[in-house]
This record gives sequence, structure tokens and C-alpha cells, in this order.
Amino acid sequence: MAMMWRAFKSAVQLPKNYQFTLSHSLKTLSSLPQSQISVDAKQSEEISNTLEMPDPLDYPDFFQVSNLFTVEDLFKARVHYGHTMGTLNEHMKQFILGSRLGTLIFDLDQTAVLLKEALNFTAHIAFRGGIILFVARYKQNSHLIEKTALECGEYSHTKDWRRGTFTDSNRFGMMTRLPELTIFLNTLNSVFETHTGVLESNKLLIPSVGIVDTNCFPNYITYPVPGNDDSPQAIELYCKLFKEAILRGKAKRKEFIEKYQHIIEDSD
Repeated sequence: MAMMWRAFKSAVQLPKNYQFTLSHSLKTLSSLPQSQISVDAKQSEEISNTLEMPDPLDYPDFFQVSNLFTVEDLFKARVHYGHTMGTLNEHMKQFILGSRLGTLIFDLDQTAVLLKEALNFTAHIAFRGGIILFVARYKQNSHLIEKTALECGEYSHTKDWRRGTFTDSNRFGMMTRLPELTIFLNTLNSVFETHTGVLESNKLLIPSVGIVDTNCFPNYITYPVPGNDDSPQAIELYCKLFKEAILRGKAKRKEFIEKYQHIIEDSD
């Protein structure tokens, strides 16, 4: 650290003839025509704008996703209902509040925190122009999920997942662009078998968001969200929230491009 500090001091240390150089520069500036001074002022303003351009990663909630829902909204959508006690995956115990009449109950306070993290990450991916793929297995939800993906300008996969959809390059060719994020509304193929898409995303290091019910294995998911993955009300809420997060990310992207277009062009 000491060596780094000395190097920094030497890099920013003012030259001995600084006072002379400054006075000479001021005299030169006073003799310049007004048009030249205006150009320099414009350049200075552009530099100032460059320095003021915010980085979304510097803010914990740049897209304000924390105000999209409340714990009460989760409760009304029946997100707290899990499966029966006999189907509990031991890795999901940390998210369980208790049980009622043999049905496991999620701790919605934990769900709210993890859901906000997932929404924030989703908005960041949309902000950077990434491809987002919605994935679901249940046919009764397929229309809603396809409609959600269409409304936010993204993609969906609601059919049976063919093994190798992501990993078999001979099937889709080298020119196909894989998604930057997969959102799984269901993370199981059957009662205990992890969805093949989850495994393939994991192999290819594609980040994933997944709704994990009490019988799911959450460790393959980048951003697991503990909650009910069966209730139509819950699925409808998830779709609404992720759509809004994506739209907010894209709106910010458009705003940045319009406001800082000259900076982006200069950096290219």
C-alpha cells in the first residue's frame, strides 16, 4: 500500500514551475478570441458530463424494483404455500417458516429479499441489452408466460425441453446467440427431477432466476426465489414483476443512450 501511495503522489505531484505555467496560461487565455473560448467551454462541459455519467452498479437499487411489491402482495398471491411435509427438499429448510395442516409455509420476509435481488439483476441484464428467456413447464401457464415475454420484447420456452437445447451446438448452429439470463417459473421436470434447462444453463454459466418450491433443489439457480410455483395467482404475480423489471431496465437504457450519446460514440 505504501508503494502504491508513493506512486500515486508522484503521478499527481505538481511541477516546480507550476505557478509560472498557470500565469502564462491565464495570459494566453485572455488574449484568445471569444469564439475559441466558447469552444473550450463546450469541451469542458462535455468532460463534466462524462464524469457525471452514473454507473448503475454503484447503486443498490438503481431501477427502484424494491417498490414493485410488498410482502402483503406475496401473501395475497398465495406465494407462501409450499407442498406437503413429506416432499421437502432439505436444502429448502432455510426458507421455511413452519407448517399448517401438513402444508409447508414459506417465510415471505426471506422471499421478498431474494425476489428483489432477482428483479434487480433482471433489470440490469435488460439495461445492458441482454437476451432474457422465460421458461415454464406447465401448460396451463404457457399462454400467460408467452404473453409476458412478448409484451416486454423477450423470449419464452413453454414446451417440453429437449436435452441439448443449449449445449448441442450441432442442433442450433454457431450463429445462434444464447440468452444472457433464463427465468424459470418451474425448476423441475417431475416431482424431484431438476429441469434440464436449469442444468444446461448451469453448465454454460448462463445466469438463472428460478422460482423454487419446497420440493426443489435451489443450488443450481443463480438467484433462487423461494415460493409457490403452482398457484395461478403466484405465477401471474411473478410474470407481472419480471416484466416490469425488464421494462424499467430497457427504459433506463433508452434514457442513457439519448442523454449520453456523444460520450458513447466517443468511447467507440
